[in-house]
Amino acid sequence: MTKEIWVLSEKESLQAELLGAARFLAEGLGGTTAALVIGAAGRSEAAFRQGADKVYRLSETAEYTLEDFLPSLVQAVQQYQPAAVLIGATWSGKALAGRLAAVLHRSVVTDVKKFAVRDGQIEATHLILGGGAVRVERTLAEPLIATLGLGLFEALPASAEATGEVVALSFVQPQSRWVLRERKPKPPASVNLAAAKKVVCPGRGVQKQEDLQMMFELAQLLGAEVGATRPLCEGLDWLPRERYIGVSGAFIKPDLYLGIGVSGQVQHTVGITESRVVAAINKDEEAPIFQQADYGIVGDLYQIVPALIRALQARR
Repeated sequence: MTKEIWVLSEKESLQAELLGAARFLAEGLGGTTAALVIGAAGRSEAAFRQGADKVYRLSETAEYTLEDFLPSLVQAVQQYQPAAVLIGATWSGKALAGRLAAVLHRSVVTDVKKFAVRDGQIEATHLILGGGAVRVERTLAEPLIATLGLGLFEALPASAEATGEVVALSFVQPQSRWVLRERKPKPPASVNLAAAKKVVCPGRGVQKQEDLQMMFELAQLLGAEVGATRPLCEGLDWLPRERYIGVSGAFIKPDLYLGIGVSGQVQHTVGITESRVVAAINKDEEAPIFQQADYGIVGDLYQIVPALIRALQARR
């Protein structure tokens, strides 16, 4: 029986990267890829363009949340027996992955950074202990259930003409469910850190919210995106959460990462380990960020950043 690698994400951009990871595993196992999609037929067409060989589709969507599809997903997994189910590490995706694993008596391999196929089995390298360590696990029983975040795997080249088989799945009514009271449009994200080639990242060393303006000015001169550490996004609310880099935020792999006033705690630095060049500015010469930096400047960011801005402006 041909092994299938399934992917599931309510976000199409993340689904594309999951299909890239699925293709790697399918080639190693001599199998195929499949996307589980919920909703309109257009989602199936998008999955084929992103590299899915097959689509399993649930058309029931009205007033249901992703978690409500757990019984349907369990039934589908038991019927078709995929080798792996890769789920996007969104808030809903993580919750669904945990519940699916509990029903199937499996464990979830969370925060996967990379895959390998050895002796016909999948090996997953992932973060544990809040990003403080890395563990390599090999599947002993199928299906592997894993969560993957945005920015870690390469999406496949899009194919406008791609098509394939669509299998309709039966909807299984959950015994208990969330009640959807209201939908509100979310403002569109203004940043795509996963695709950024250069990233300027201010940290807690920035004293006031208005001081972030010079970070954006520096980023513009460098042709960079602006990221942030968790306190700036979730504690002080100075920047939107989509700019947060770290263990529960974005994982990035730019050509240049520039940390400004970033202490370098492991919860943040796990998100920048794939950066080609890491540079840091911090007035504390003992700051942990310097242990990971290729280049470092020990000094006051309020003197160094304006000087960098002036130097870059002078070169224009």
